[in-house]
Amino acid sequence: QVQLVESGGGLVQAGGSLRLSCAASGVIYSINVMGWYRQAPGKQRELVATISRGSTNYADSVKGRFTISREAKNTMYLQMNSLKPEDTAVYYCNAEGALYLSSLGPKRGDYWGQGTQVTVSS
Repeated sequence: QVQLVESGGGLVQAGGSLRLSCAASGVIYSINVMGWYRQAPGKQRELVATISRGSTNYADSVKGRFTISREAKNTMYLQMNSLKPEDTAVYYCNAEGALYLSSLGPKRGDYWGQGTQVTVSS
């Protein structure tokens, strides 16, 4: 099994910054794509940013303000600058195509973290 744990959320004023972290645990050989998604109250979960083999992709709403990065194969970060009230949401870490060692041998799967709340006050 693969477990993803996010940290770094909190309350910040508009214009401020936060850095989210996501740590993947388990016997992991590789993860194809890691990404951040967010879900605001009453809205669908949406893509924020993804990173794969050094290539990054961002939602238009966060381009130029957020930066996704990855350390080794199991840790990912999201640096969020110039935060706006509309960035308020629960932020989720995602691992797509995680190849890991299970009790039945190597397996591949997709996993989500439990989410971390980010609240931006105006």
